[in-house]
Amino acid sequence: MSRVMILLSKNGQIELPVEIRRQDGILPGQEFEFERLDCGEYRLKRLARRHNKGLVKLLLACPVKGWFQPSPRTETTDDIKIPVFK
Repeated sequence: MSRVMILLSKNGQIELPVEIRRQDGILPGQEFEFERLDCGEYRLKRLARRHNKGLVKLLLACPVKGWFQPSPRTETTDDIKIPVFK
C-alpha cells in the first residue's frame, strides 16, 4: 500500500498525486465514493464506470457532421405495460 502526503485545498478539494493517478489509470471526471470510517479515518473508492458510458455523446461530437445518426426509438420503458395479476 502506498502512503503519500496530500493537502486539502481552501475549497475543500483533495488532489491525488500524479504517481497514483498514473499507476491506477485514474482520469479526470471519474467518480469516487467517500466514506468516513472514524474520526480522522476515511476511505476513497473509485466507482466502476459503465462500459461505453458517453459513447453516443462522443460520436455526436465528431467534426464530420451527419455521419452518425442515433437509431430511431420505437419503444421506451414508458411503453412497457405492467401486468396486473388478480
